[in-house]
This record gives sequence, C-alpha cells and structure tokens, in this order.
Amino acid sequence: MKLFLIGYLAVVSILSITLFQDNELKKSIERGSEVYADFCVTCHLPKGEGVANTFPPLAKSDYLLKNREASIRGIKYGQSGEILVNGFTYNGVMPAMGLSDEEVADVMNYILNSWGNTSKKIVTLEEVSLISK
Repeated sequence: MKLFLIGYLAVVSILSITLFQDNELKKSIERGSEVYADFCVTCHLPKGEGVANTFPPLAKSDYLLKNREASIRGIKYGQSGEILVNGFTYNGVMPAMGLSDEEVADVMNYILNSWGNTSKKIVTLEEVSLISK
C-alpha cells in the first residue's frame, strides 16, 4: 500500500509540474510575441527569416539552440562580432533594446518555439537574471 501511495504521489507531482510548466511556457510565448513585434520584427522580419548577409535568421536557427546563454546575453545586452548561424557568418551589431529580464525570457521563449524552433525547456526570469555581460 505504501509503495502504491508513493508511486501515485510521484505521478501526480510530475503531472502537476509538467502541466504548470506548459501553461507558464504558453503564457510566456504569448507575451514574447508582443515583445518580438515591438522590438525585433524590423530586423528579423515577421517570420524570423532575417535578412541575408545582414540580420541572421531566427527561424530554424541552429545558433539559438546551441548557444542558449549567448543568445540570452545578446538580447539582454546587445551583440556584436561574428556569429555562425545555419552555416553562414554574420558580423553585425544588435544594440541592447533595454528589455527587462522578464521581457528577455518571454521573447526567448517565443523565438525558441516559433518558425521551426522547438524547445520545451522554458527560459525563466531567474535564468536571465543570472546572465551578466
């Protein structure tokens, strides 16, 4: 009986955490779409396709998934210098947008779950706040 109860509590806990995280991710993605529309769409375009040789694509971006911390840092503080995205080198400047840590987390969650990108690991406010220049 104890084993059954322990197993039952474990399953209920895992389901609760998973459902809560999925709901939080969904809300963050919704907020992130608004941040994207306000700050990112001008350069990276409506479907994250970017501009060849100028602004890297966010759609199906290998860089975002392989360089999570650097991607967050770039959104939070701006970015300059060479980066390799989907086999192409980009060497431009992205200024800091002055976003709050919550806005950075939300827009990252939106980008990481749009246009062929998939990441079930939510970017949290705490994760963003720990990233420094």
